[in-house]
Amino acid sequence: MSLTESDWQFEQQRMEHVNDQLNQRMEQLAQEVGLVKGDIGDIRKNFWDGITINLGNPDDMGETFFSIKQQADVISERERMHKLAVVTLDKLNRLLHSPYFGRIDFVEQGTTNVESIYLGIASLLDADGITFLIYDWRAPIASLYYDYPPGLVKYETPDGEVTGEMLMKRQYMIRDGVIELMFDTSVTIGDQLLQKVLGHSSEAQMKSIVATIQREQNQIIRNDRSRMLLVQGVAGSGKTSAALQRVAYLLYKHRQTLKADQMLLFSPNPMFNSYVSTVLPELGEENMQQTTFQQYLEYRLNEEYQLEDPFEQLETILSAEENTVEYEARLAGIRFKSSIEFYKVILAYKEVLQHQDILFKPLVFRGRNVVSVKRMKERFYSYDPAIRLANRIELHRDWLLKELSVFEEKEWREAWLDDEVQNLDFDDLHHSFKKLRLNQKGKGATFDDYDKQYEVLARWVVQEKLNPIRHRIQTLRFVDVLGLYRQLFRDDNALSISASKHIQLPDNWHDICEQTLLRLEKLQLSYEDATPFLLIKDLVHGYQSNHSIRYVIIDEVQDYSAFQLEFIKHLFPRSKMTALGDLNQAIYAHASILHESQPVMEMYGAAQTELIRLVNSYRSTRQIVEFTRGIVQGGDQIMPFNRPGEKPQIIVVDDHEQLHKRILIDIEAFLARGFASIAIICKTAKESEAAYEAMKEQLPLLLITKNTILFEKGIQVIPAYLAKGVEFDAVILYNGSKEQYRRENERKLFYTACTRAMHELFIYSLGELSPFLSALNAETYERKEYVDQNVSR
Repeated sequence: MSLTESDWQFEQQRMEHVNDQLNQRMEQLAQEVGLVKGDIGDIRKNFWDGITINLGNPDDMGETFFSIKQQADVISERERMHKLAVVTLDKLNRLLHSPYFGRIDFVEQGTTNVESIYLGIASLLDADGITFLIYDWRAPIASLYYDYPPGLVKYETPDGEVTGEMLMKRQYMIRDGVIELMFDTSVTIGDQLLQKVLGHSSEAQMKSIVATIQREQNQIIRNDRSRMLLVQGVAGSGKTSAALQRVAYLLYKHRQTLKADQMLLFSPNPMFNSYVSTVLPELGEENMQQTTFQQYLEYRLNEEYQLEDPFEQLETILSAEENTVEYEARLAGIRFKSSIEFYKVILAYKEVLQHQDILFKPLVFRGRNVVSVKRMKERFYSYDPAIRLANRIELHRDWLLKELSVFEEKEWREAWLDDEVQNLDFDDLHHSFKKLRLNQKGKGATFDDYDKQYEVLARWVVQEKLNPIRHRIQTLRFVDVLGLYRQLFRDDNALSISASKHIQLPDNWHDICEQTLLRLEKLQLSYEDATPFLLIKDLVHGYQSNHSIRYVIIDEVQDYSAFQLEFIKHLFPRSKMTALGDLNQAIYAHASILHESQPVMEMYGAAQTELIRLVNSYRSTRQIVEFTRGIVQGGDQIMPFNRPGEKPQIIVVDDHEQLHKRILIDIEAFLARGFASIAIICKTAKESEAAYEAMKEQLPLLLITKNTILFEKGIQVIPAYLAKGVEFDAVILYNGSKEQYRRENERKLFYTACTRAMHELFIYSLGELSPFLSALNAETYERKEYVDQNVSR
């Protein structure tokens, strides 16, 4: 039904009324903020004026304490009021620019009253304090807007299901109080609004999608049933955006019991954290905790070991010579050490350690054993075998501390202390004399008592010298964790354990062991070894679990191994998990966790796990999606959104000089069209650096590395694996030749690079095309041969 002039007049008048209410409320809040801030300043300035300090007796002390506490409580309450007013003022300020984006007219079953529900990013009451001018998009009734066309509908509330009829659905695009676009629709979210939103230039940071949430995305956002919510979505399906809106929804739904710092996002790289950092603040919520799995590994391991990151691992595999013993062993090792089978091997190894093969580091002082390794092992295996390994280690720690005390008691009489005591400096002597006076108070000892002085000094020296050993014991570093991990790859330990559990080791296990032991001898932990090593450490020391985190969100979950996810599960035992991924973007060497859903389903059991598939791609134009879906197996199931554009272009060049000339021409054209974000995507960091050096004098390029933490607009030169999760107005694939992309295990990396493009995709090839391109339907792209630098597209 077309909108009439009276419809436009009514809606604009209502918009003006809403803006009047917003301005009045903001003016009132601004005054309150100023008054409260002034009150806080006055109270702090005059804090002690109303307090009488009297410490003469216990009653006076108590009265003084409660007087101070009362003043502190007043300040705390004023500060809470100030913070609430500032947050509310910020929300209203955002509403002022675009108060709402949708309207539904709803009649509840059994009534005749028609409610007009206007939806925005926050709620707003009319001046009467009763009538809602705007409903928060997260309110239960708002789900009707996302889930249904007009007709019979239902939604869930805390009190049960509500049914009724939706008479109308209207969508708006409002800017600075003016309705720029308005239409009624019979679908969930109209194509007209999506076309306008998706046709915009990309941003330096991800934006909220509350106005364009699709029904399948809304299922993700409002799902609060499952312990594990697994979202398998194609490139550009909005799975990450939906996950962030899900965080905002959960914070709204559980606002009395859930805080942002009880939610944790594992993101694919540090730059991605910057890219998504504004979504929650846009919705009036604080950002949750954000990290990468690599950052967690570094926090636990980097001080002791040289730790490889996933990007270094990928660079090694992409650059290595194929079909060599070393290459095959590394690939096989990565896959096995990332598997749930290896996880089971380590759990079985822990059971072995309960009875034998535990390894300790010697506690040595001045060339002598404080406690020998032999004695440590004998004592350890004398404990009740029923006591679990980590608890036994704690018992062992307490015993070693007692043994150290016995050793210390004897050591202060040793002859070596004579020189040490004689060579003490003034500060040390002063410290020891203070200790002597404290210890001998009331016992008649004086500073003239030489023997007592010497004993105190000697004991103090021994204590200081033994403190490093004491610290090692207290931190459980007497356990040789590296030795325990190394032991798995020696003397057929893993062979016997795996055989007992009916687990098949790789055929080239011997080569894998040699490679692993060589790295461990150099204190190097490869990426695939880091999590298994930490598991052994936690099995011995006890898990470093975090019980405060309630929700964990893992983005790009296909890049996590089954081993890593099982480990994360134990790190956050109270948490629900949301895992987002795309099998077609599984670029790392281990088998993807999404290759088959069974390992994920088994993490919490099928009853507590829900799988949602997203097949509609919204990021790219229809032509780009039709092109890229031909690169991967099963791509015909990817459904493009009908946003028209130009076909991707494939340009063959003879050398790097031609390549760079043509790239310069194309980028100038992109900039002339107003594209704010352009990516030159290379295969590796090495190729990215070379491309950057070759063109940085002609273009204002940004070189993106694994250490880049800020996502910015502009012309970026970036390795394909770092481009995951972000999008660009235009993408130039630097070299899509057969020489560069020929291995089957590079197909998904190639696909990932191509799917970053929103509006334009250009692929250059130095010579013969990659088989990923030559096998495509020629109707999905336009092929060009380079002629000269003035060639037109």
